Amino acid sequence: MSSWIILVDSLRDFENAATPHKVITTKDYLARPQLFQGSRPQIINLARSFAYQSRGYYCALLAEARGHRMMPSVETMIELGTRQLYAQALPELEDALAKAIGTLTEEPPGRIVVMFGLAADSRFDRFARLLFDWYRCPALEVTIENGDRPQIRRLSPLSVTRLTEQELRFFHDAMHRHTRRQWRSNKARAVARYSFATLYDPKEAMPPSSLKTLKHWAKIAEKLGVEVEPITKRDLSRLAEFDALFIRETTSIDNHTYRFARRAVQEGMPVIDDPVSMIRCTNKIYMHELMNGNGIRVPPTMTVANQADLQRAADTLNFPMVLKVPDSSFSRGVRKAESMAELQELAKAWLEDADLLLAQAYMPTTFDWRVGVLGGKPLFVVQYLMAKRHWQIVKHQPDGTAVEGGFKSMTIGEAPPAVIDIGLRAASLIGAGLYGVDIKETADGLFVVEINDNPNIEHGVEDASEKDQVWVELTRWFIDRLRA
Repeated sequence: MSSWIILVDSLRDFENAATPHKVITTKDYLARPQLFQGSRPQIINLARSFAYQSRGYYCALLAEARGHRMMPSVETMIELGTRQLYAQALPELEDALAKAIGTLTEEPPGRIVVMFGLAADSRFDRFARLLFDWYRCPALEVTIENGDRPQIRRLSPLSVTRLTEQELRFFHDAMHRHTRRQWRSNKARAVARYSFATLYDPKEAMPPSSLKTLKHWAKIAEKLGVEVEPITKRDLSRLAEFDALFIRETTSIDNHTYRFARRAVQEGMPVIDDPVSMIRCTNKIYMHELMNGNGIRVPPTMTVANQADLQRAADTLNFPMVLKVPDSSFSRGVRKAESMAELQELAKAWLEDADLLLAQAYMPTTFDWRVGVLGGKPLFVVQYLMAKRHWQIVKHQPDGTAVEGGFKSMTIGEAPPAVIDIGLRAASLIGAGLYGVDIKETADGLFVVEINDNPNIEHGVEDASEKDQVWVELTRWFIDRLRA
C-alpha cells in the first residue's frame, strides 16, 4: 500500500516536524526516481508554483509516468491556470456559494481559502467540499465579487509560503484530517497488495450488482491479493485511500457517479466506468450515430425534436414503434407507441424535459443477447428473456415494482461467434473498459440495440456459466493497469 509524501521547493517551506509524513524537495523528486522504486506513494505537491514547465508542474507530469498519485494532478494545474478552463465548474460552484452567503448576517467575504476541502468558516463547508470535488488541490484561494448574486472572479492555487500564521495552522489541521485515515490504516491492510473501492447505493432497487454479489467478488479478489470495500456517495473524500474504483450504481453524468469517476481519473486510478465511457454510453443519440458511422447494424432509428419529426417517423417506421429518452436505462424512459395519438401524447410529455428523443423501429424478439466485454475481450454471454406478457426484459409496474424475465446463460465457447463478434466490435468504439452490448437477433440478422457502460453482473446470472472466471478476469483487469 502507498504512503504519503510532501513535496516542497525548499525544506524551509514546510517543517518536517509538523507532519508524520516524509518531506522531500521537488529537486530530489525529479532527479532521484530510485527513492521510490517498487512503491506507489501518494504525494501532496506544495511547490510554490504550478505554472506550466515549473518544477511543481514537472513533478506532477513525472508522477503520472512513474505511477505515483499526486495532488494536484497535471490536469488540475492546467485547468486552474486560466478562467476559460475552469469556467465549466463556475455555475455549480456559484450556486453553492450563494447558498452559503445567504445564511450570513454580516458582510460576505471577498476571499475564501479552502484547504483539502475544508473552510475555516464552517458555514462554507459545503462549498469547500464541492470545490475540492472539482479541483483536488491542497490550498485554493477563491476571490469573490459580491452583489445581488455572488460571482467567483478567480480560482487559484495558494502556496503555503503565502499563508498567514492562522491560515498555516488551519492548513496543518486540514492536511492531518485528509491523510490520517490512510496512514493509520496501513498496518490493517498490510496483507493485501491492493485495495479496491466499490461504489454502490444500498437503497437502489435494481443495482448493477447487489451487495451479496460484491461480497462474493471480495472473496475471490482476496485470493489475488486484493481487498474490496463497498463505499457510498458519502465517501468521495475517502476515494484517494484506494487503488482502484468499480462503480456498481446506475451511472449518470449529472449525479455523483460521474464525479466519482472523474475524481478517480484525477487520482490516476483505474476505474470502471470511466467518465468518457459514461458520456458515450448514457446518450443513445450519440451511440446511434457512432454505430451507424462505423458499420454496426442498429434498428432503424430517427431523431425526434418536434411534431413534424413525429409524422416522418410514423411514415418511415410505422406502428408500433419504440420511443426513447436519450439517457434511459433499465427499460425506464422507453415506451412502445401503438398509434399516432399515443406517440404524440408521449412525445409531448417527454419533450418538456428533453430537446431530442429517439424513435426506433419495433423489433419483437423473445430474448435479447447480452455480450459482456472487458478490455476488448468477451467476459460473459447471456440471453435475457422478455418479461411475461411484455415486450421488454423488465416490466415496470404502476406501483414502482418491476418484473423481470428469465435468463439463459452460456459459456463463451457455446455462444454464436457472430454474436460475440458484433459485441466486441461495438464495444471497441466506446473504450477498453467493461461494457454490456445488447443485441437483437431477427430473421434479417443481428442488430446492436445499445451499449451499457455499467452492465449487470449478478452472481448466479451473468457468471452462471463462466463461474468465478468472470470475477478473476475483472480483478486482473484492475491489477494489470496498476502494475502498468
